[in-house]
Amino acid sequence: MEEKITIIKEILDDIRPYLNLEGGDIEFIKYEDNYLYVKLFGACSNCGYQDYTLNDNLLMLIKERIPDIEGVINVEI
Repeated sequence: MEEKITIIKEILDDIRPYLNLEGGDIEFIKYEDNYLYVKLFGACSNCGYQDYTLNDNLLMLIKERIPDIEGVINVEI
């Protein structure tokens, strides 16, 4: 489990600069039951492309290294 979390955090660190360019950010919340929970900030928190960013881009990147991941959920905190 810790290895998967390390991989996820590395991937989030890789995409963070691209989100920052658009005025947004992403934070790891937890990985549980094959779901990644994140929190989007700034411009990303109310962007119309949230689902695309999380489910098409981020999920596909993670699936390349963690095939059993089932989804990415944005947590409203």
